Amino acid sequence: MQIEACEASLGAVVSGVDLNHLDNSTWRDVETAWYEFAVLIFPGQNISPAQHIALGERIGPIEVLAGDHKSVTLSNQRADGSILDASSNHFQILRGNEGWHTDSSYMPVSARASILAADVVPDAGGETEWADMRAAYDSLDDDLQRRIASLAAYHSLYHSQAKIGHAAPTGSNYGLGDQPPPLRPLVKEHPVTGRVCLFIGRHAYGIPGLSEQASETLLATLLEAACQAPRVLVHRWQAGDVVMWDNRCVLHRARPYDYTQARVLRHVRVSGDARTEAGIVG
Repeated sequence: MQIEACEASLGAVVSGVDLNHLDNSTWRDVETAWYEFAVLIFPGQNISPAQHIALGERIGPIEVLAGDHKSVTLSNQRADGSILDASSNHFQILRGNEGWHTDSSYMPVSARASILAADVVPDAGGETEWADMRAAYDSLDDDLQRRIASLAAYHSLYHSQAKIGHAAPTGSNYGLGDQPPPLRPLVKEHPVTGRVCLFIGRHAYGIPGLSEQASETLLATLLEAACQAPRVLVHRWQAGDVVMWDNRCVLHRARPYDYTQARVLRHVRVSGDARTEAGIVG
């Protein structure tokens, strides 16, 4: 196995490993690299659906996103091959994913990890970007670190979709239920590495103790400062690629593309640990 660090503060490309035939010893090396780099890119794997899920289960329990399925398809293409209408609810959710976020921060327990496998990619665009919230926190001046140390924000998919003009119907998508929005600290210590990270993104809003405007301004300022070079990794997908990342210390976003072309990625999401990924109680 070879691991080549990317030209950013996060991310590495892993070669010489077959994710369809992953033994325990190799997995331990992969896991060690994952905690170091937060995002691992495995080119040309063509991972099977079963092994895709099995890879996630090595990290932890799978977060079931739809029905009883452990894997879901993120796609602008219907099962019959036709392309979604841009006004459809599902398309609007995909468009929302073009904002910086971390998966399931709007759920009672936020996600631990996500793994994407590319099946069909457009001719251009449609990249995924990740931003390093460890290095982002380190880049803040001491005064700002002290200011946000005790602050928290609510996280809601309704809120983030409304900001792009989408009035998301209740029950129309995972995360659009009737559960109250969780309150999460802006600063999080990674439960394995101990690294201090920002925990922000497009789902965050409503910092208690601040006005709505002051809250939005602070969160926007943090997001803008965090998601800058050299803390951003960009991956141009090729069919067969697999990428796994740590939601506890990175943000990610999809990039636009020609929506008349198909983009089909399979997604497995690993549940967080309620001891460390639950919201603030009380």
